[in-house]
Amino acid sequence: MTLRTASARVRAPLTELENLVMQAVWDAAPASVEAVYQVVVRHHRIKETTVRTLLRRLEQKGYLRHEAVGRAYVYQAVEPSRSLAARAVRQIIDRLCHGSVEELVTGMVDAKVLSQSELKQLEELIRSRRQGRK
Repeated sequence: MTLRTASARVRAPLTELENLVMQAVWDAAPASVEAVYQVVVRHHRIKETTVRTLLRRLEQKGYLRHEAVGRAYVYQAVEPSRSLAARAVRQIIDRLCHGSVEELVTGMVDAKVLSQSELKQLEELIRSRRQGRK
């Protein structure tokens, strides 16, 4: 069992609305304010100015960056969703499992969070990584 101490800066988790904005940016990459608004308004009745505010806040939190294209801002995620998810899981492991990945996975297996097919996929992934394949 490997223990690890928390070293990375902990970010506040994304709200449901922030996550929706991030998904829109990841899907469009890069995404204009208008493109993000068109996605978000399908799920929430909000104004475009609210989407602009959310984008600005996500940039301040370090999730996004922008560049000016003409008079418009175009946003891009700082990291892919998979990396963000991996860091969030690392934070859970550090906070709730005393830095032990084994404790997290054991808890997931015991709580039947993982299906038999997911366990089999993980087993195959681990076997291939041990053999040096990706």
